Amino acid sequence: MIFVSSAPKVHFRSVSHAGFSMRVCGLSSRRIERRTLATLAEDVKSDSTFRIPLIDFSKFRSASSPSEKRRTADEIVNGFKEVGFIYLEKHGIPDSTIKHVFQKSAEFFRLPIEVKSQLAWEDPRANRGFIQIGRERVTQSSDADEIAKLREKAPDFKETMEIGRDWDKIWKNRWPQEDAVPGFRETMLQFFQTCHELHTSVMRAIAIGLELDESFFEDKIHEQYHNLRLLNYPPIRRQFLEQEGQARAGAHSDYGTLTLLFQDSVGGLEVENPHTKHYQPATPIPGTIVINAGDLLARWSNDVLRSTLHRVVAPPAMKVSATESVTPARQSIAFFCNPNAGAQIACLPTCSNVGQEHKYAPVTTEEYIVGRLSATLH
Repeated sequence: MIFVSSAPKVHFRSVSHAGFSMRVCGLSSRRIERRTLATLAEDVKSDSTFRIPLIDFSKFRSASSPSEKRRTADEIVNGFKEVGFIYLEKHGIPDSTIKHVFQKSAEFFRLPIEVKSQLAWEDPRANRGFIQIGRERVTQSSDADEIAKLREKAPDFKETMEIGRDWDKIWKNRWPQEDAVPGFRETMLQFFQTCHELHTSVMRAIAIGLELDESFFEDKIHEQYHNLRLLNYPPIRRQFLEQEGQARAGAHSDYGTLTLLFQDSVGGLEVENPHTKHYQPATPIPGTIVINAGDLLARWSNDVLRSTLHRVVAPPAMKVSATESVTPARQSIAFFCNPNAGAQIACLPTCSNVGQEHKYAPVTTEEYIVGRLSATLH
């Protein structure tokens, strides 16, 4: 609802928020905030008005008071409550940095398959190395036989390179030779650290928005048990993608706390509307990062925050003959943020009322993620 001032004279001003504008009548900033948060909850109930909120993170990064931080924190938490996804702009990572990472990723995937195959992913506990086309099928199923059949019938049409923390004493990253892709290792390790720092800042905002101390998650995510995934979707005949069950990446949720997704301009990411169960495009917006909540954050919050299904479908294809068309190549980079390996994921103290059931049994990060990876890859 719109709150109208009871003063004799009512003045109007325009407020821009999350990609839309509205007119408000002499409202305080807190009332405006309540109105915009309520509007998102209303908008996502219909496919025609569904939107992923666009949030200016510079307001949190430069905030000079707790109330300023709280305003952005509420926007972020509300986005994860209602949609499970947000766009983050003015996040602090320079465009030049992101462009350079995309460049090095493209150079890696241009290597001959026999060179990339020497770096093949081998163990879900390590979760490092190259995964060739046809080896993975992401899905929500937990049945090993069902996943195997899906993978055989309609594997995800993508190749990836998985990179973890480089100082791990047990599991080692699998790097190409320096002369094969000069600067690849240095670029990815610097980007890994940059993404971890942004993840930490966003988790601080989430803590505030969930009525926790800002530092609540600090000692639960500092080990950097994350995964940097470079993705390459080669051109593919449209006819192949239209086969039953086939997709560039099947419908799935992510496993950890947050995923930071860097898209190119091609598009193809779709997000399920939690209310209608229909998929909606997450159109690339220059300068933004798409961020979604993962399974472990949903479990931590007792499903107060949503881990939303999403998929990658074919963008518009280019005609190559009267009967055939080919989709363009697509690149993306995902940084899968995880709690520490041994962190106990159990219902947060502010995410259940007295006597309310906790939906999930406690689980460690490692137990959950290794279990999911073991099922989706072979």
